[in-house]
Amino acid sequence: MSDIVLKPIAAPTPIPVGQILPWAVFAGLMLLLVLYFVGAEEGATALISGSYVHEFVHDGRHLLGFPCH
Repeated sequence: MSDIVLKPIAAPTPIPVGQILPWAVFAGLMLLLVLYFVGAEEGATALISGSYVHEFVHDGRHLLGFPCH
């Protein structure tokens, strides 16, 4: 046979919540911003004039189930 010896793998160290929390808040805010632009950026609620943002996310709106016309 063979003389292969498996070495034990070191256990992963946990990441403190204090280091994860700022990134989780940042990711949550970015997700809310994306959700706004995909779901509500058109018509009376538009922050950006014109239909550029609407046309850019148009297919994504339908894919996620948001009506737009």
